[in-house]
Formats: sequence, structure tokens, C-alpha cells
Amino acid sequence: MMLRLTGPLGILVFLCLPLSALAAERPARIVVDPGHGGAKEGATSPTGLLEKDISLQVASRVREHLEKELGAQVLMTRDEDQSVPLPERVEFANKHGPDLFLSIHCNAMPTKRTRARIQGIETYFLSANASNATARAAADRENAEAPTAKDSRGDSTLAFILHDLARTEAHQDSSRLAYAIHQRLIAATGGSDRGVLQAPFYVLNGVEAPAVLIEVGYISHPEEGARLGRAEHQEKLAIAITEGVRAFLAEVRKRDAPKPSKVAAPATP
Repeated sequence: MMLRLTGPLGILVFLCLPLSALAAERPARIVVDPGHGGAKEGATSPTGLLEKDISLQVASRVREHLEKELGAQVLMTRDEDQSVPLPERVEFANKHGPDLFLSIHCNAMPTKRTRARIQGIETYFLSANASNATARAAADRENAEAPTAKDSRGDSTLAFILHDLARTEAHQDSSRLAYAIHQRLIAATGGSDRGVLQAPFYVLNGVEAPAVLIEVGYISHPEEGARLGRAEHQEKLAIAITEGVRAFLAEVRKRDAPKPSKVAAPATP
């Protein structure tokens, strides 16, 4: 979680505060972001299932479990089939000051051969450089809806550096959150483990909280694409994501809990 302060020259500085220090007196506030929507359909399965629909269905189940199991306050960037531009998703998240940001997507391969062969789960956190070619391709596909460079946020170089330095703790927590969720997704679904990766996803850049993007499977794969449309599989995904969030919150709250002060032993005469 971050606090905005206006520094010298009117530059906004973002200060990281421990998540538990801000959330200890209230339920965790989590923004869940179903990818795509409206005219932005995303990827398509061999049988015609759309990423925009699957991501919303899974995200809705995640919201239900986060509220029921963790008592979390969950906000959705969209809760119906509507188009929400990527900058508005980031703005929505920051407006509500979340403790976590979860973006839900389905992955896809471009060619007939790779669509028939590649399946599995990938979980991402933000980096300027992609972990590998697969991560770069995933970011490029999801970023296709982003505004062009001239329309993007125009922070000054100094403001960007301050912002980047202040977000270091949130970035480290994004990595921890990604691993906590990913391990449970693989264990719960038996899906192919394609790893925790880093990539420059637009929707993660600028979120003022630990933020991850979850590719819950390859909708382009004949078998995995079909599984993604089944309610029982979506439930497994939602429960695993919830358990990952639970583990992450417990870890950071333990880490950030005030340490008891040590009392010096009385001097021996």
C-alpha cells in the first residue's frame, strides 16, 4: 500500500507502507481484474470459448471465495461484459487503495502446431524486461489494448525514478504473491507448471500495491481450453487463488507485525 505525498517542485512521491499497518483494522481490500471485455474478446478456444468470458467467470468465483473465506472487500474492474481500457483499470485500482491487485487472463499460442501442444499455468509480476520469449509474447498480446506511447502516462523522468524507488517494496511483495498463488494453482489443478515469470504488462505498471497477472491456462489448447469452460475447474482455480492470497497475507502480516520491545535484565549486584 502506498501513500501519496507532494514533494519539492510539486512532484508526487509514493511512500510504501507495510500492508498490515494499513489493513490491520479492516478486511483486506482486493481489486480483481477480469481481462478484456466488450469488443475486446481476447483469445479464443478451438470450440469458440472467449477469453473475456472465461476471465470474468473465474474472477467472479475468486471474488466469491475471497469474500466468503477471507472476509475480504473485493472490487472488480468490470463485473459484466463491458470494455474497460487498461489505463482506467489501473486508475480504478489506485482510486480504491487496494492491498492487492489480481488480473485474470487466459493464454494462447499463435500457430496450429503450438496451439495443439502448449498448455499450462503462468503467473506474472511486473518487470521492464520479460523473463523469456514466451513471457514477452504474453505481454505483447495482453498489451495490444494499451494506448500508444504518445497517449501513455507522461511522468517526468525524476518523478518516474522516485515512483520506481518507492514501489520497490510493493514489487518485492508482488513476487511473493505470485509464488504463493502459483504453487497452489499447480497443486490444485495438476496443470503444467510454466512458472512464475516477469514481463512488462501495462495493467500492472502503475498499480500502487502488490500486483500479479495470472494466466490460468491456455485457452488455445484443445483439452485445456475445454477445461477452462467447466465450472468445476473454475472452482479449483478460484479456491487455489484464494488460498494463495490467504498465505501471502499471513506472511506479510507476520513480517510487518510490531516487534515486542526487549526489556533489559536487571544488573547483577
